[in-house]
Amino acid sequence: MTSATGPGSRLPRRTLLAAAASGAAALAVSSCTVPPPRRRDPVANPAPGRPIASTERSLLLQFLAHPDDDLYFMNPDTRRMLEAGTPVVSVYVTAGEANGVNHAPGHPRPEADKSAYVSSRQQGLRQAYATLLGLPKFTRWQRTVLPLRGGKQAELNTLAHGTRRADLVFLDISVNSSRSRPALPALWADRGMRQRTMVADNSPIKKASSYDYDELVDALTGLLDHYRPTVVQTLDPDPDIQHSSEHVRRKDSEQRGYSDHPDHTAVACFSWAALIRWVAESTGGGRPVPRFTTTAFRGYYNRHWPKNLPGSVVLQKAEPLVAYGGDADWECGNPAGCGDYSVGKGRPLTNWKGWVRSTNYRYPGTQLVTHEQSGSLFAYGVLGLRLARWRAAPDGTFGAPEDLGGGPLAPVLGQATPRGGGLLLFGLRLAALGGHGGANTREIVQHDGRAWTSLGNPERVPDRTRRIGVPVAVTAGDGQVHLFVRNAAKSVSTRLRDTSGRWGPWCDLEGPDGDGRGDGDGIQDGLSAVVDGRGLVHLFAAARRTVRHWAQTSPGAPVTLQDGGRMPAPGDVPRALVHRDGSLGVLYRGPHSAPLTAVRPDGTPLPRTSFQGYGPVAAAAGPTGPVLAGRDERGSVQLLDGKGKLKRHRAICVGAPTLAPGAGERPAVVGLGPDATPWLWRP
Repeated sequence: MTSATGPGSRLPRRTLLAAAASGAAALAVSSCTVPPPRRRDPVANPAPGRPIASTERSLLLQFLAHPDDDLYFMNPDTRRMLEAGTPVVSVYVTAGEANGVNHAPGHPRPEADKSAYVSSRQQGLRQAYATLLGLPKFTRWQRTVLPLRGGKQAELNTLAHGTRRADLVFLDISVNSSRSRPALPALWADRGMRQRTMVADNSPIKKASSYDYDELVDALTGLLDHYRPTVVQTLDPDPDIQHSSEHVRRKDSEQRGYSDHPDHTAVACFSWAALIRWVAESTGGGRPVPRFTTTAFRGYYNRHWPKNLPGSVVLQKAEPLVAYGGDADWECGNPAGCGDYSVGKGRPLTNWKGWVRSTNYRYPGTQLVTHEQSGSLFAYGVLGLRLARWRAAPDGTFGAPEDLGGGPLAPVLGQATPRGGGLLLFGLRLAALGGHGGANTREIVQHDGRAWTSLGNPERVPDRTRRIGVPVAVTAGDGQVHLFVRNAAKSVSTRLRDTSGRWGPWCDLEGPDGDGRGDGDGIQDGLSAVVDGRGLVHLFAAARRTVRHWAQTSPGAPVTLQDGGRMPAPGDVPRALVHRDGSLGVLYRGPHSAPLTAVRPDGTPLPRTSFQGYGPVAAAAGPTGPVLAGRDERGSVQLLDGKGKLKRHRAICVGAPTLAPGAGERPAVVGLGPDATPWLWRP
């Protein structure tokens, strides 16, 4: 659905304000009709030039629906930051009591006891995070009551070990509802809905409470303002369309029509609503823009795609899950139980759904894009849901960020350099987000260095606008800019900007998913676009069994599917590389694989490149071989310098690192640290 201002139209300040403030937005987790919204959430002024808060420390805050969501879906990222000394605050919105039966396989089935099961799962989390902190799993935690906005309370568990610290915050909202749908989706969508909390066995909280929509958003906003994180991790607010049979859907514990648990989606939407409100409150009250970056993680999506973590990383990811699952025979000091027994004793490694074997980002790509202008290096990223720009000093350090406004934006940007110079930046904007039946839409926006422009959305049905991916763009040899996004059908849509700066309409590229229902053999987000030595555009995307390739066959020709399907199966997103002779290579990791696959578009192998690790890579053509940046199997940043020498850096990177311009001649890696500040590494 395109913006009300029309495709390619300029978004003046008052239009941005009106479009964002209209956004209240309902989560489409059911087909029920709900009353119109009763209030409008505050939205930050999108005009540029606001001060951005400074920070001298890092802190990760993650919003979860259930105990274990962080362990299944956000690790190993959470673990890497915690091991590097970044404090972690985990906010569990629901009690996760289910039916109250904590059955340990091999033991008699117990009677249902919901408050005991909640307590046992929370004990499992204490065991998991004690393990991650490097302490014995039964280490005693400090357990207190944390006051929240609106007179609410949460249980706060705190444990520290040296420079490492973990806070666990339990809101304990019940997942069970008398309505026809789960409690959290109903709380998001239904006007007048209130949901009670639970009191876990042995909790310092002794009295139940309840939340409505506004109270929950306020409580989460208050936690953000209390902790002032520099990194915020959420679940997926906009899961893929997934048309499974009713039997398969129930077996997968997915919501009808989408590839995730309904609680995950609702809590992710509450989380993003709180982020938007926090920025609006801060800037509206005269304070600086909060300095944080965001990452959203896919959930049950992991079951539907090839697994992208190698065995060594899977074992690291499973370790805290096994501690969380616990054992009915353990003596942990908690009378209600010692974990979530269905997850204990290595069961995450044998679970047929395979959640532990993948970690996927809702917005794949690097958190920074770089650009060189007049001899200076600039980095662009999203801070406080707004576009920010940094300039690197001669010594490689980055100065204070400059606010370029816009927002609220997803954390990953696209870029293109038009003919004649300058820089075009593209973002995925949450055009409307709020509960109680309001609009819930997304749009692609462009920043040309002076102003923001809406480029609309290739999807026209409001719910489908939420399913699009992050924008990717390149400038062809003829000067036209090609913009690509993954669409709701898990294929690709494109817009073309001519050399006068005028944008054409959205068009769908051919295949690979032909029925438009979103359940065929489509592609994952994380597109890679390049221009070859003849000035022709090429686009690559990971499908289930191969890497799909679209290309121009002559200058000015349309980009069409090159139906070969001969590249080996990918486990993660591909990166295309233009060699110095103008030919192409495609680099990615196979399923369950640490080695790097390097092939030509026709599937013939390139010389083997030793670059063990996980996750996507950044690539440039070096003097005698590729220059590569990525992560090794322990999560450390690594660089292959183009002469075959592998080097490692201790810096922690939110998401994946990228290469600076000119890295083929002078290798340099850029990343966004957990303190929401870029770093530059020139070995």
